[in-house]
Amino acid sequence: MLKLQTRIILTYICLCTVILCSSCRQKTPATSRLSNTQKLNDLQLLLESDETTQESRFTIVSQLANDFIAKGQTTELVLFLTDYVENHPNDQYNAYWLLMVAHIYMEDKAKPIARYYFDRILSDYDDLIVKGTSVHFTALTNLIQLSNDPDSRIKFFNELILRFPDKISLTEMYARLAVEYENIGEWEQMRKCYALFEAQPDATTIQISGIPNAYHRANQMLKLNASAKDWSFESLDALEQAVKNALKTNNFKQLEKYRSRVNFFAMTWRQEETDSNSQANFSMANFMRGKIRFSEKLDETSNTSEAYLRTWGWQQNVSVWYFYFRKINFPLDPDIHGRWEWAGIYYGEKL
Repeated sequence: MLKLQTRIILTYICLCTVILCSSCRQKTPATSRLSNTQKLNDLQLLLESDETTQESRFTIVSQLANDFIAKGQTTELVLFLTDYVENHPNDQYNAYWLLMVAHIYMEDKAKPIARYYFDRILSDYDDLIVKGTSVHFTALTNLIQLSNDPDSRIKFFNELILRFPDKISLTEMYARLAVEYENIGEWEQMRKCYALFEAQPDATTIQISGIPNAYHRANQMLKLNASAKDWSFESLDALEQAVKNALKTNNFKQLEKYRSRVNFFAMTWRQEETDSNSQANFSMANFMRGKIRFSEKLDETSNTSEAYLRTWGWQQNVSVWYFYFRKINFPLDPDIHGRWEWAGIYYGEKL
């Protein structure tokens, strides 16, 4: 039931019968002559002996645990470990024994119970280093995977950052924290985390599972927050009419004013908005030397959050441009959230 990795975790110190017998002053024949049952009984007696040292006790519990695993008796192992922790509250390795229990429940897909034990390790026991790994660090990383609650995940992320900054990617943690704060509507905390994320040296290159284009997202949020936000429109209709009027009168200066001040793009349909060469750094005047025409209605694929206006006649090798309008998603500023912006241009006919 347990994977090889769990077996390795459990086998921390191999039992040396000669050392154990010596520590407990037993001068009996070699343990190999005894039956397995007798061996286990002897180990149980040693475990309860007042003369057994803490280190020897750790070795005994590990040996007993390995015996349960060898027999496939994980239920019995859980009972043994939890009973041991309850009956030996001062054992310095109790956090490790409960970590074993939590891993067993993880293997059995009993996630709520596993989370209970990981939580208990953090709240009831001091940290413990076993084989160079912090028990608290292991518990925290597992709790993040087990929890679907943003508040809990925020707590665990912050604890990892505070206690184990050298064991994690701070860049990733700040990005994940920003997303969690966004999920619960803590916009100012979200902004702070994105600022911390953007300040990291690997922010532009890091790939984070579950957060595609993290840098683009952070950069866009921070620029929106710092900008004047005077290019947005109350409604899609208002934006559409303003752009059409500027095109009718060939007023490139007015068009320039309507462009989004945050990551306005100009690219082909095959490109991504996050591509390095997708940002528009040109003046509309360079391409408006002739009559620019546009469709009477928005493209049929337009919806309540984004829209496309087909235009043509541009002085470029591709004369058809689609203007891309979208609703602004920026809860940090209620004055702009939900308004509309001209966010970019797609070159050529739609694919």
